[in-house]
This record gives sequence, structure tokens and C-alpha cells, in this order.
Amino acid sequence: MKVRSPQRHRPSATGAAQEPQPRKGSVSAWQRRLEGSPRLAWVLKWFSRFAYAGALLVLAGLVAYFSFSTFVRSGVTSVPDLLGLDEVEAAQRLADRGLELRIAMDQGAYDDAVEAGRILKQRPAPQALVKRGTEVVAAPSLGPQIIEVPDLNGQSAQEVQVTLAAAGLTLGRSLQVVDARAMAGTVVEQLPAAGDGVAPATAVDVLVSRSSRVDQYVMPDLVYRRYRDSKRFFEQRGFRLGNVKYEVYEGIPEGVILRQFPLAGHPLRREDAISLVVSTSAASSIPEP
Repeated sequence: MKVRSPQRHRPSATGAAQEPQPRKGSVSAWQRRLEGSPRLAWVLKWFSRFAYAGALLVLAGLVAYFSFSTFVRSGVTSVPDLLGLDEVEAAQRLADRGLELRIAMDQGAYDDAVEAGRILKQRPAPQALVKRGTEVVAAPSLGPQIIEVPDLNGQSAQEVQVTLAAAGLTLGRSLQVVDARAMAGTVVEQLPAAGDGVAPATAVDVLVSRSSRVDQYVMPDLVYRRYRDSKRFFEQRGFRLGNVKYEVYEGIPEGVILRQFPLAGHPLRREDAISLVVSTSAASSIPEP
């Protein structure tokens, strides 16, 4: 077998050495395509730049996330729920998580369900994420609201309504009683009593004096007395007669009182009406009073 020696560049006819030419097939198809398409080469060039920039952004995001987890989140905790706890319990629960408690008495409020002195509201809210050392502001409950009943003694009905409305209370039953020591139309008793503690909108009952002086009499027995004489007697003393009914009654002369109301012995006041049943005969007309 003959071994061929490597080809040597022969000098050209002019005597100058020729540059070596690439062997056929040594240039890839992609290179030939790029050389023949400048637009495709430009697209690939910018695509590679965008891909490189995207890789840098992803890398920066990963670095930021791990930095946040390591240096920031390590000092973050959630706020516990303090509602319904007393001050000592709330302070201990916050201390366990590296937080501090501040009681805001000026933000306290009345509440029927939460006992006085226990936490009613808090800021930040439960489960909020905060840094350790953060101050949690808590507002205490003042308990159920209690209103002191004002003294209504001696006040008129109009004054009572104004006084109770200003105190957050309402007027309940208003009953009249006779009290010679009090001025007519003024309060002599109340329930609940003055100074008692009650809930808002509680109704207060009052007893109002009907008159400073009331004259009371005992109803006399008028049965079988003459109607005309009895009528004159009562009218001269300021009493008034009410309904007078005439009824036929055998054996009784006309104009005689048969029945009366009020009954004999009952209390009688000047403003009370006196009703009478007077006898008459069927043959005669109703007698004149």
C-alpha cells in the first residue's frame, strides 16, 4: 500500500502562494442559512438577549425571596386573639410571641356580654402578621351600662318626661294618689327609687298627687226620703246629681227615693255624680223636681 503524502500548496502561475480553502462540507447548514438570511440572524440575536435578561430576573427573585425568608420573616409573628382575656392573661400571651400590650382606657366601651375589665377590642386584629416588639393596643370592656335613676320628687309630669329622657330612661305607669302634703300634679313616689342603678331605657313608674286637699264625705241614706228635699240639700252644698230615673212602685207615694248610688256609707266627693231612682204612679205624670 502506498502512503500518500499530504498535499502541498502549489504556487500559482504568478508565484504567490494561495490561501487554504475550506473543505467542502465543513460549514454547517445553520451557518449557511444565517449567512443567507440576515433577518433570522437578527431575531436569534435579540432572542438570546431576552433569554439572558429573563434568567437574571429569575435569579434576582430567588435571591430576594430567600433573603426575605432568612432576614425578615425570621422576626415576624402573628397576633394572638386577646378578646375576653383580662390584662394579665393578655400581656402573658403577647409576651410569649415577643409582643407588647398597651391598654387604651379612653377607647373602652359598655358591653352586656363581656365582663368589665376584660379585652373588648384589639389592634392589630387577631392573626395579623407583625414584627416582634410591636405594641398591641387593647380596649377594655366597661361592662353593662348602669344609669342612676334621678330624683323625680316634686316634679310635674312634663318635667318628669324631660328628666328621664335626658338620663336615657322612659316613663312607665303614672298613677294618681291623694296626698295633702304635696302640690297637685307633682310626683310623690317613684319606682325604681332615686339613686338606684338600672339598665338604659328602663321604665320608671311614678305616683302623682291628685290634689293638695280633697274633701271627702260619707254618703247618707236617702231611701224613703223626699226627692225634692234631697236634691235641694245636695245642690246647696256643691254636689251634683247625675241620672234620676222614675219608677212605678205600689204603696209608695210619688217623689220618694227608692234606690241610690253611691250606697249609704260609701265615700263621696263633690265631683262624684249621685244617681237616684224615684217613685211615681202610672196614672200621673212624672213629678216636677
